[in-house]
Amino acid sequence: MPKKPLLTFDSNNCCYIIKPFLAFNFQYLTSGLFYIIMTNFIAIFPLAIVAYPGEELNLHIFEPRYKQLINDCKETQKPFGIPTVINDNISELGTLMEVTEIIKTYDNGEMDIKTKGLQVFRILEIVKEVPDKLYNGAIVNYPANNEKSNDVLMQKVIEITLKLHTILKVKKEFNKTGDKLRSYDIAHHTGLSLQEEYDLLGLFDEMQREEYLKQHLLKVLPIVAEMETLKSRIQLNGHFKNLSGFNL
Repeated sequence: MPKKPLLTFDSNNCCYIIKPFLAFNFQYLTSGLFYIIMTNFIAIFPLAIVAYPGEELNLHIFEPRYKQLINDCKETQKPFGIPTVINDNISELGTLMEVTEIIKTYDNGEMDIKTKGLQVFRILEIVKEVPDKLYNGAIVNYPANNEKSNDVLMQKVIEITLKLHTILKVKKEFNKTGDKLRSYDIAHHTGLSLQEEYDLLGLFDEMQREEYLKQHLLKVLPIVAEMETLKSRIQLNGHFKNLSGFNL
């Protein structure tokens, strides 16, 4: 039996209508409470990056379809979604983004814009053809996200991250004070691969995300330290060495 679409297009009102029984999804928490996951249609801008909630992302918009998308978002004051593209495939998860400012509009319609991440979404169905639009869309819902942090664990993550930066001789400025930092704020600064950043996006509990980052950093730190030592040895090769002889 073919899969029934999650939405239909209302040509009279020029909008998509989500089937009523799919508009909300109830999920059960371990506490015995139910919560509701809203389902809606959003325009999507697939990119080979992971954007996190709270992240400020600057973009240069040059493709006609995305120039149209941003202009529509500006006009309607609606957000858009950035689903992550991995290995040329659109992944299930992404982050809802709002356009906070259009910095510059060029003569050819290209734009420099500022955006900010709002919340993680899960794609239920991709809408490849949106009437009168060049861009694609998707029907999405928004998984519940537990943002309660473990302060001790997060401070450990920050401490190891700063050690990593010291070894690599890089200086990164965080946009929050240490006690306000959360996993989303620091993830891009820990040397995660695109796949690992996406895996973190799929964790909907802040303490799980903090533990994920800690384990990653504890694995990476000694490797980076050894590589830096190796680099120093290579750089010393050919230089005059002032070494003490070994006493027999």
